[in-house]
Amino acid sequence: MDSSTEKPPRARVSDAVDTETEAPKDQGRTRDYLDGFLAAKPADAPVGGAGSDLQAAVIEALREIYDPEIPVNIYDLGLIYGVEVDENADATVTMTLTTPHCPVAESMPGEVELRVSSVPGIRDAEVNLVWEPAWGPHKMSDEARLELGML
Repeated sequence: MDSSTEKPPRARVSDAVDTETEAPKDQGRTRDYLDGFLAAKPADAPVGGAGSDLQAAVIEALREIYDPEIPVNIYDLGLIYGVEVDENADATVTMTLTTPHCPVAESMPGEVELRVSSVPGIRDAEVNLVWEPAWGPHKMSDEARLELGML
């Protein structure tokens, strides 16, 4: 018979190596494989990124800013389209206003930038004011609609 067509030998329990008795003592292996895992400290969370603590703090700060004509904060009102915090702790807020002729059109972006900059850990804040997609009442949270009597 040709050696290339021969089947390899089957594995047998008796051929298994017992690592407890045959491993050198200097390796220091223990049977409790979770020992080092449970003692390890968790790695530091990333500074920025989606879902980071810093992004959550920025969103909470935005919930403290109210539209002067509507008794709802600008986040629940749906004026904030995006909050991004990068690994350098720079925050970028993309927002709109209810209308281009809003009385606070000149002051609101500056107020948002100032408030986001005051969040501990934020290095720099930038506000991008956009008009597309246009704001509409459908962008409000259910809490905001309830506050305004729309539910």
